[in-house]
Amino acid sequence: MILVIGATGVLGMQICRVLSEKHKPFRAMVRVSSDQWKVDQLSRMGADIFIGDLKYPESLAKACEGITHVISKASSTVEHPRGDEIQNVDHTGQVALVHAAKKARVKKFVFISYTENPDIDFPLISAKHEVEKALKESGMNWTSIWASYFMESWLSPALGFDHANGKVRIYGSGDRKISWVSFRDVAKFAVHALYSPAVKNSVLKIGGPQQLCPKEVVKIFEEVQGRKFDIEFVPVEKLKKQKEVAVDPFHESLAGLMLQYAAGDRIDMRDIVQKIHVHMTSVKEYARQMSTVSA
Repeated sequence: MILVIGATGVLGMQICRVLSEKHKPFRAMVRVSSDQWKVDQLSRMGADIFIGDLKYPESLAKACEGITHVISKASSTVEHPRGDEIQNVDHTGQVALVHAAKKARVKKFVFISYTENPDIDFPLISAKHEVEKALKESGMNWTSIWASYFMESWLSPALGFDHANGKVRIYGSGDRKISWVSFRDVAKFAVHALYSPAVKNSVLKIGGPQQLCPKEVVKIFEEVQGRKFDIEFVPVEKLKKQKEVAVDPFHESLAGLMLQYAAGDRIDMRDIVQKIHVHMTSVKEYARQMSTVSA
């Protein structure tokens, strides 16, 4: 039985879909406050629904009963309810989950994390390091997936890329290349990592099939839509100031992620794709999908 933490999130739901399609038995941990529609969707996929919360260690011990594999994606990197913060979810909660999994003799733990730039530090990255440290000390077989920037998030109106209205915000100069990746592809790699000896006790960096700077991404969308976009550039100095004056760890981390974006994030996926045969979504495919939806 596979335990999925963060099952009602966008990536977590996709991981559950992949497991369902592969006929793998899985348990989805949801919270009392979880969207009932999403919980019903998970039930229809065949999930064993378990009500728990990373903030409550006693629920994690029960969630891990009878579990052989864990995939954890839960994070507070979206606007979160009061109490769901980086310290008690991404740090303390995830570390408690590692301890619960170890006690339950879990065979494999897949931790889905974020890409990082060693020159840029912020609370979310610090929390990730603590979880990875706990995994290394646990004695379990583990894989930490460092995913690059999700095109569904960073190339969406929520983060200033309003493709429907032809107005986009670019962080930094827009000249640094990024390995934009689809969350759907990350889900496939996460499930593969559950059983692959090639990624035992290691970090797996996942990006998309192309390394494109934000300006190149805008050109792709312009070609697909047949019109010019209005571009707003957010200078690096402004991002640094935003990080410096952040009122809480969440906003400091968001500014940190924007600074990493401005610095670029290149991941060469050629060797990995040759070993793990996964069709990877290109930015052009995503642009066509979004243009169809907004038409």
